Amino acid sequence: MSNFDKEITGLMTELEAIKARHSVRKYLDKPIERAKLERLREEVEAINAASGLNVQLVHQEPKAFSSGMWKYGQFSGVDNYFVMAGPKGKDAEEKIGWYGEKLVLLAQILGLNTCWVGLTYKKIPGTFTLREGDIVHCVISLGYGCMPGVQHPLKPMERFYESEGVPPEWFKNGLEAALLAPTAVNQQKFKFILHPGNVVEARTLFSMAGYTSVDLGIVKYHFEVGAGKANFTWKEL
Repeated sequence: MSNFDKEITGLMTELEAIKARHSVRKYLDKPIERAKLERLREEVEAINAASGLNVQLVHQEPKAFSSGMWKYGQFSGVDNYFVMAGPKGKDAEEKIGWYGEKLVLLAQILGLNTCWVGLTYKKIPGTFTLREGDIVHCVISLGYGCMPGVQHPLKPMERFYESEGVPPEWFKNGLEAALLAPTAVNQQKFKFILHPGNVVEARTLFSMAGYTSVDLGIVKYHFEVGAGKANFTWKEL
């Protein structure tokens, strides 16, 4: 454990980060400290090694969010972001969501703010590299927010799961964490199904907005944190 890891230990758990995290689109002109950047880069390297993705941290690059043409989700002050790149396909998209949210929560623990971004940014040549077959699925803005953001309205939990009888407490805790997850335009097109033997199935629902596989990865990460990975296994699809 590095000295910096020792300093941040105990500041916030991932579950606390889930509750504190909100999407932030306006950022202060405040540089990210070197130690925090190094910790995030270490995590990016670990994620790429474990997943086969090609995630990259772009630092001090303001052009990607400089356009004023976007009507939805106006951004300002963004000059740091994660490029979430990797192979095409739903499996890669779900990995993008799962590992990307791992980065989002780490950033929250480090005192930084983030926002998942699907369309409202420009790809700036020379700021990242793609392997053959890679595409940029989305990016995640990063920095010190002007405000901490606000929680989107929560829908009733009953809409998002199926279970024979009353589900156990760990399942409810997982759902509560999943409902706090960011999804494209707050669409929340997902459902969790509890099968016998504490087997959990996660499904996407139809969406006109897309990004449901990325969203599924995000909500599954939240569910794991809230439910506790030792309490269940995922259903293989």
